[in-house]
Amino acid sequence: MSAAAEYTQEFVEVDGERLGIQVYPEPDRPDAPVVVVCPAMGVRARYYRPLAAALRGAGLAVVVADLRGTGASTPAPSRRSRYGYPELAGDVGAVLEALKPRLDGRRRLLLGHSLGGQAALLHLALAGGDTVDGLALVAVGLPWWRAYPGRRGYGVLPYTQGIAATAALLRVWPGWGFGGRQARGVIRDWAYTARTGRFPRLDGVDAEAAVRRVRTPVLAVSVDDDQYTPHATMDHLCAKLVAAPVVREHYTVADAGAPLDHFTWVRAAAPLADRVAAFAAGLPGR
Repeated sequence: MSAAAEYTQEFVEVDGERLGIQVYPEPDRPDAPVVVVCPAMGVRARYYRPLAAALRGAGLAVVVADLRGTGASTPAPSRRSRYGYPELAGDVGAVLEALKPRLDGRRRLLLGHSLGGQAALLHLALAGGDTVDGLALVAVGLPWWRAYPGRRGYGVLPYTQGIAATAALLRVWPGWGFGGRQARGVIRDWAYTARTGRFPRLDGVDAEAAVRRVRTPVLAVSVDDDQYTPHATMDHLCAKLVAAPVVREHYTVADAGAPLDHFTWVRAAAPLADRVAAFAAGLPGR
């Protein structure tokens, strides 16, 4: 099946630029819950086609949004790009607002992977949690160097800060072996979380305090053999969600019936999609 037959490519205008969103055909149930997927750093929305198929097979409507500067979204990161976490969180809100006519009266979830999960959570923290009914975090964590097991953290710290230093020097991250080409503000904010274990202040707002006030139900799933956000980094993130009901789970190789890591879980997502659908079904209706 061609990509065009799988989904409809649409766009949302933001700040004179556009965000690409891939809207998959509705399931047979007209009131099916809607899942909006926010991808990982540098990963195009089309990579999530196996996940979208699995979620649709579990009875959910699916939209996948390219992060700013990735895939069909503009602008391409350059030395002129100054955006960071505040803009990524705002983009989540812009996508939800554009989809509002299709979401009204239906349960709606954000499903974030890695950086997309951080952006989704920060959207709820900064804009209020009434835009969605639930948040699913898969392979998401704060890459705080002290959260990594054993001596691994002693490598994570210089690695992340070296990337940040390079992005600051070049005024853009070229994507050398990690994360794809990125605006220096995104790398700056990401590296801050790796160095401190905390979210930075965002447009003058204490993001740490805002995250602690989030009350949206959360399904937090770490993935076996995740080379970037192992279980402990998600535990560290979940510890900040003191006001939210959090269901904490692991997605194992045995569950998936296939090898897993930070990215390949997307290709073996059918059991996980069933779990997301069950989580959605348990949320209060609108």
